[in-house]
Amino acid sequence: MKFKSSSPQFLRFWNPLIDVIKKLGGSGNPQEVTDAVIEYLKISEKELEETYKSGVSKIENQIAWTRSYLVKAGFLDSSQRGIWSLTDKAYKIKYDDAKIYQTYREIQQGYLKKALNAKNNENKKIEEEVTNDSEKIPIQEKHRLELLEVLKNLDPVGFERLCQRLLREAGFQKVVVTKRSRDGGIDGEGILEVNKLLNFKVMFQCKRHKENNAITSEMIQQFKGALDTTRTDKGIYITTSRFTKDAKSIAEQGSIPIQLVDGEMLVSMFEEFKLGLKPVTIFEIDYNFFEEFK
Repeated sequence: MKFKSSSPQFLRFWNPLIDVIKKLGGSGNPQEVTDAVIEYLKISEKELEETYKSGVSKIENQIAWTRSYLVKAGFLDSSQRGIWSLTDKAYKIKYDDAKIYQTYREIQQGYLKKALNAKNNENKKIEEEVTNDSEKIPIQEKHRLELLEVLKNLDPVGFERLCQRLLREAGFQKVVVTKRSRDGGIDGEGILEVNKLLNFKVMFQCKRHKENNAITSEMIQQFKGALDTTRTDKGIYITTSRFTKDAKSIAEQGSIPIQLVDGEMLVSMFEEFKLGLKPVTIFEIDYNFFEEFK
């Protein structure tokens, strides 16, 4: 069976997402899993550039929705926000398209039931909102998109200073921002101390870009050219956008490796260090718990 044309597009990522996490050893961080799914399905650059009116990447948003439903269905562990981890159920059971759609509808009915209990006088509107997930954002992802918008709207110099602070939080020493008139594609440098006997000199570049304005291989090549004129061990390219497949390939080549930090990974770092973010506990009612008391 193939999904109905009216079915949410994110359902197509259900089994591929599970498969790639299995290949990753049962768990992975959000960006690692997202990249693996994109590679697994050979999604084109053209499709990766598609966004909703809000500017949100369609593919990444759909994968985020898939994750949300897999958690609800018991295939992914929701205990760790930063790691997507498979449950035992994911190894024992594999759903076909019909079962995936059935499970989706059951979860939808659960959402609808809670919504109706909260707002009985807006039934039609609620049903439309609950059913049309594709252009919405999973609640656990909203702060990530809001943070990216904040970062994209920072002054370029302010963004460089913020990246400097972030690298310091990540354990870098002697992090400085270079003078813009002489940076040659390099925005700053620092020392990453692995231990008392081993450290690396790192040069970094940080660029604010919109989601649909990806970092290309030419941009990475230019950064490589700037690194080649210095005595450094590693480069880091930080952006609020994403990198094309060719850009990722170029970054792995040459004598000086370049670590790529895209918008997703950047937000994850802010989460890890709780930088500019305040943890909030959200409770959800377990309606099944109350059934025996009715």
